[in-house]
Amino acid sequence: MRSFLKLKILQSKLRIFFNMKTYLYLLDTNILSDLIKQPTGRSAQKITALGAETKCCTSLIVACELRYGAEKKGSPALTAKVDQLLDTIAVLPLNENILSHYAKIRVTLERAGQPIGSNDLLIAAHARTEGLKVITANIKEFARVPNLEVENWLEKE
Repeated sequence: MRSFLKLKILQSKLRIFFNMKTYLYLLDTNILSDLIKQPTGRSAQKITALGAETKCCTSLIVACELRYGAEKKGSPALTAKVDQLLDTIAVLPLNENILSHYAKIRVTLERAGQPIGSNDLLIAAHARTEGLKVITANIKEFARVPNLEVENWLEKE
């Protein structure tokens, strides 16, 4: 099992290195939290049903949020679960392409009087830069972002 996980990590890093667009879904913090709390729950079931195991990734911003939550809770068990999850999913680094998306999204939302949280803004800009659909339970926030696909995998069908 460990060698399989190491292989998946290596594949993810190689995809990132060669900038090969194979990812479709950027998983938000609440989706990854669901995977940690319920490894066979709704999120896991949706990933399996879609055959999306290799099509999911997350943002460095989401990884930071997960690590912050584990640190704040002070739970070594939770920290270990977060580390294990982050070792099995591609964590996309930020790059300079995010700059213009971030600025345009922020200006658009502020002018409309509908700003979103700073981390969600970065996550949205990152997803839009990479052409990824954001998978989140926070539809209300992300749906305000123009030209961003959003879906909730925790919602009952």
